[in-house]
Amino acid sequence: MSDSQAEPPSQAEKSPRVGTELRSETRSLAETWFGREVAPGESINAELQITESYSGRNISIPIRVIRGGEPGPSVFVAGALHGDELNGTGAIRSLLSDREFVVRRGTTVMIPVLNVLGFERHSRYLPDRRDLNRCFPGNASGSMAMRMARVIFDAIVLRCDYGIDLHTAAVRRTNYPSARVDFNNEQCMRIAKAFGAGVILDGKGPKGSFRREATAAGCPTIVVEGGEVWKVEPSVVETMTRGIINVLKELGMVDGQPDVPVNQVRIRTTKWIRAERGGFLDLHVAPGSTVVSGQPLATNSSLVHEDQNRLEAPFDGIVIGMSTLPAVQPGEPVIHLGKLASPNSAARVERNTQADELQRTTQAHLSTNVQVTEPGKLSRPSSL
Repeated sequence: MSDSQAEPPSQAEKSPRVGTELRSETRSLAETWFGREVAPGESINAELQITESYSGRNISIPIRVIRGGEPGPSVFVAGALHGDELNGTGAIRSLLSDREFVVRRGTTVMIPVLNVLGFERHSRYLPDRRDLNRCFPGNASGSMAMRMARVIFDAIVLRCDYGIDLHTAAVRRTNYPSARVDFNNEQCMRIAKAFGAGVILDGKGPKGSFRREATAAGCPTIVVEGGEVWKVEPSVVETMTRGIINVLKELGMVDGQPDVPVNQVRIRTTKWIRAERGGFLDLHVAPGSTVVSGQPLATNSSLVHEDQNRLEAPFDGIVIGMSTLPAVQPGEPVIHLGKLASPNSAARVERNTQADELQRTTQAHLSTNVQVTEPGKLSRPSSL
């Protein structure tokens, strides 16, 4: 048979060549993350080397990079910047194991544990007792903490358009889930509202903190706090996973509309209510409780229940954090209160909280970490 009479190639014969061309085109659109190419629609596990051990071995951060099939923003989600704060780690790992979690557009950089050195020691801090969250943007010729911060900042923050930094309360405390954000930054407020924690606190963050320096560098970043250290608390993890997905939906990276509570409360002023006397506390509120001015928060007494004194709310507010340790000395923090405008505001916030099933469940779960009792009449020690 002559060439002119040859039959056209079959579809089966065409497919390998067409497929190769498509793969080549897709590969040409690949991005390089942490030394590896990631094509559109691909997901890879990678590592970012941050320092070396005493034995000269590399110490790296495990990272998952997920690229959607279409263009879009790049977002990082980081847990355990303080190595003992594991609720964010639990939330990120929950998403990574969820087959229904699909990023359609842009790139999501998931970092379950940012502070691996603290994590290995079950500690908030690095081995030299420095707080990594006060070292950003870092210094390539500084201390170990400053060098680590610089590597993280250059490799992650400067390549992303938005960031979510997940935290818990410090040791012996618990926090009701809340987003921390600069109210004057429109892009930060956009993702804070989309996250849907229910409570949003105003503030840029301390100097040298991850979110403050990332935002200043052009990567709007929020902090979300919830729960306590050394735990993966189901309701807090669910709040965080819902929030991460909400932000990705808001940015058009995941299909669907954000699932956001109605009328999230915004707090500009907070105050720690501190113990006036040493003793043992009977707590009368739980994380997420709303209070009115003058309402009893805790009753403090001796171990034999004498010499009582009471802590009361100085204004209408919401309990955004509290101590889980009932034994106190004078001056120690007991209740972290966010200020509301009026008793009507407190009642409205309570209604909105109860209307959102996840907030309601979270409040119930976190209340089990402390013993909450009804305030009784103050008693006086009997005379001998």
